[in-house]
Amino acid sequence: MDSAAINSFIPTLDQVDSWSEILTLLPILIILELLLSADNAIALASLTKSLESNVLRSKALNIGITISLLFRIFLILLSNILLKYIIIRIFAGLYLIYLFISNVFFSSDSNIGESDNDNTNNNLKFLRIVFLLSLTDFAFSIDSITTAVAISDQYILIIFGAIIGVLALRFTSGIFLKLLENFLRLETAGYIAIFIVGIKLLLNTLITEAILPDYYFYILIFSSFIWGFSKREQIT
Repeated sequence: MDSAAINSFIPTLDQVDSWSEILTLLPILIILELLLSADNAIALASLTKSLESNVLRSKALNIGITISLLFRIFLILLSNILLKYIIIRIFAGLYLIYLFISNVFFSSDSNIGESDNDNTNNNLKFLRIVFLLSLTDFAFSIDSITTAVAISDQYILIIFGAIIGVLALRFTSGIFLKLLENFLRLETAGYIAIFIVGIKLLLNTLITEAILPDYYFYILIFSSFIWGFSKREQIT
């Protein structure tokens, strides 16, 4: 649901006469982005959980989300060409589903290895997490970018919305990164959200007539959040 807020605001933004009027809408837009980026934020925070320190996790989020923003801007500017190929949307949906399956059912914490290779392994692990963060956030954003481009041809406004979405995402990811340490089911809930978004992306791409309204998927994601916060770690 990341960057979805800008989609509903674009018709309004098209009608304003000056940037001063746009600025009056910013607080509402930012609040919406903070709320709508929750599913993406939990997913990205879950991906960084395996890193050893909060410093590395924060660094990975900063780099991964920045790279993803560049991907988003690239996709927006070339949307007339790239979004004609539904294979991109299919790949994004399948990737999100794969991410869910690989982390929930085939997760392996194999941290055992020779001490001589510890630094190399840690560096490779960090780069892998950054790559996954970039690709995951990009996959999350494809659906909303497609909708935004279909609604408006004012790319400056769409890019502006993407930037606000990324800033909101970074803020909420930092919050969920701390919450993951206290709520035992929240990480799994994040991957469930990834799975739901992947299914939604595939259905919207492959089936012209929507089987379920979008808000059904949002209800499912919200329900997974409730389940994720249902079990807190006991402090002894």
